[in-house]
Amino acid sequence: MAGTETTIHEGFSAEERAAMKEHARELKQEARRRSSADKAAEAERDVLAKIAGMRDSDRIMAERVHAVVTAAAPALAPKLWYGMPAYALDGKVVCYFQSAEKFTSRYATLGFSDLARLDDGAMWPAVFALTEVTPEVETRIAALVEQSLN
Repeated sequence: MAGTETTIHEGFSAEERAAMKEHARELKQEARRRSSADKAAEAERDVLAKIAGMRDSDRIMAERVHAVVTAAAPALAPKLWYGMPAYALDGKVVCYFQSAEKFTSRYATLGFSDLARLDDGAMWPAVFALTEVTPEVETRIAALVEQSLN
């Protein structure tokens, strides 16, 4: 007779479930907005409000990332994506910031979707750890964002 071993699959973590619920709310809120100009203005306000609500270390980095991304790639529209600031082209996320606090991580991240054209051979980084945003880091972020659109 086979053993009575059971495997428990706990599924998504509480943080992951919360992020998915937040994303569903974002999609509903986005659908209710009126004109595309209204949608864009409200989406940016939502991003800035989310950044303002972050703990100090994450907020400072998110503010700098937001400033660098919007300056380096004005074609990217700020929006919330799974409760975090993201930057989209034609509604599709190209890059995003994830606070360390969101998933109780030791560092924040700047990530790029598969739409970003960061290709470099057979393997390249698509997510970067951030512990602080220095002038050198700002320059690198700007270059990556610009490259992602070319």
